[in-house]
Amino acid sequence: MVLRLFNTLARKKEDFIPIKKGEVGFYSCGPTVYWFQTIGNLRTYIFNDVLKRVLIYNDYKVKHVMNVTDVGHLTSDADEGEDKMEKAAAKEGKKAEDIANYYWKVFREDFKKLNIIEPTIWCKATEHIKEQIELIKKLGYNGYVYETSDGLYFDTSKFKNYAKFAKLNLEGLEGGKRIKVGEKRNKTDFALWKYSEEPGKRQQEWKAFGKMGFPGWHIECSAMSMKYLGEHFDIHTGGIDHIPIHHTNEIAQSEAATGKKFVNYWLHGAFLTFKGEKVSKSKGGLYTISELQELGYKPLEYRYMCLLTHYRSSLDFSIENLNAAKNGYEGLKNKIKLIDEKSHGEKGTKLLEDFNEAINDDMNMPLALQVLQKLIKSEEISGKSKLEIIKKMDEVLGLDLLKSEKVSITEQVKKLVEERWEAKKEKNFRLADELRLKVAELGFKILDKSHGYEIEKA
Repeated sequence: MVLRLFNTLARKKEDFIPIKKGEVGFYSCGPTVYWFQTIGNLRTYIFNDVLKRVLIYNDYKVKHVMNVTDVGHLTSDADEGEDKMEKAAAKEGKKAEDIANYYWKVFREDFKKLNIIEPTIWCKATEHIKEQIELIKKLGYNGYVYETSDGLYFDTSKFKNYAKFAKLNLEGLEGGKRIKVGEKRNKTDFALWKYSEEPGKRQQEWKAFGKMGFPGWHIECSAMSMKYLGEHFDIHTGGIDHIPIHHTNEIAQSEAATGKKFVNYWLHGAFLTFKGEKVSKSKGGLYTISELQELGYKPLEYRYMCLLTHYRSSLDFSIENLNAAKNGYEGLKNKIKLIDEKSHGEKGTKLLEDFNEAINDDMNMPLALQVLQKLIKSEEISGKSKLEIIKKMDEVLGLDLLKSEKVSITEQVKKLVEERWEAKKEKNFRLADELRLKVAELGFKILDKSHGYEIEKA
């Protein structure tokens, strides 16, 4: 079955054909680690995870690289304002390195909570300054770099296809709207290396090009992706907000340096929105995963909510929508728990084929979940086959569908449950029902199974 992906380069679905048979080079734009990642940021990483799981499911060996921006990301995507890491360090009165390591640690904990597989390689910008400087030098040799009083800039007018990827109307861009022109030759030119305004004041600065300074935001992704994946690789992902600036600039500087096509397939996830507006850290964010947990929600309930909407469609967040996802996820798990492994029937091969077709059609997870529901409801498929297929499907879904949570059960509850079981065996169903209600009042529910019963939190 052919995997088809929506390629931003072509603005259409295309068959996925890797550069090297059976192997995939995959780069994802990672976090700027100056603060907690919101559930808006994390929706993009769930989309990345589903893509990787689909590739692995299709027997590809995936080399996944993700950057950690711990320097050089200015408060504006337009090379203006303060470095986000320096600003956070000053605000918290800590070392920029400590700030970065702390928020990166929290980010990785969020990955575990959401069942997101970590990348093969994490790469920090501060640990790849040499590679970024060398790439800038190469661009200089090729005639794409000029100097202003505050740094080195990429001359976008010399890269003839600059506007192609994002379909930019360069004539329509107003100076000062996207970026302040200042000493720049063109409105779209971007910083490769910024000079320190007061050398020695910044925590993170390096001597290069005759002055103390730090890298622009965009250069790190090109330098690090090419170091680990080569000058030409298969897949690059990010949020749709990266298309007009960050990814456009990555393509320009990478291809200007190498003379080669940079990436074959670009995939972008749509925003998580709240009342129609993008959820972002810069606007105060919405919730972190930890905050949702404090409100009584499980991280995988949020993951399930994300899978209900295609990654290229915006997803509107509200507590009401999250409650619906919570109920849906709990209902799904409960139905699976009630599957009788010993029941007879067919193998369910057709539904697994339908699932494979859905995930290989540009990761159509809403349709894949519909196939899962159809499988659970089927009266023709054997219980054993259902459970085997659900295990296979969960390799992509990542929802822990067959995992039972450990429940701490009090002696009082155990005694009531055992009394109920005896009442059922004696066909005293009225007493059994009364005991079930008593168990429910204590916060537990009983799931009757063919081999006995299970107890879980209500």
